[in-house]
Amino acid sequence: MSEHFPDNAPSPQKIGVREFRGNLTAYLRQVRQGSTILVTSHDQVVAELRPPAPSYRPRRQPGALRGRIRMSEDFDETPSDILESMERDL
Repeated sequence: MSEHFPDNAPSPQKIGVREFRGNLTAYLRQVRQGSTILVTSHDQVVAELRPPAPSYRPRRQPGALRGRIRMSEDFDETPSDILESMERDL
């Protein structure tokens, strides 16, 4: 697990597994507020808790495809072979 963090980010808090387990709710609240926590066992980092990365999915813009989508003239007509198959006896 890499311990490289951006220069402007505060240094992550290190806590032991027992401490984390005993105060799980409080630590998760800190993470939700933007903190990073390193969970250690025998002075080895075993987990890194941090808020999820922001979504890079662009927001939908209504009308962005205006004029780009075309429907064929017969889009609402059922093809004759389909009609024939529906009229046949089973």
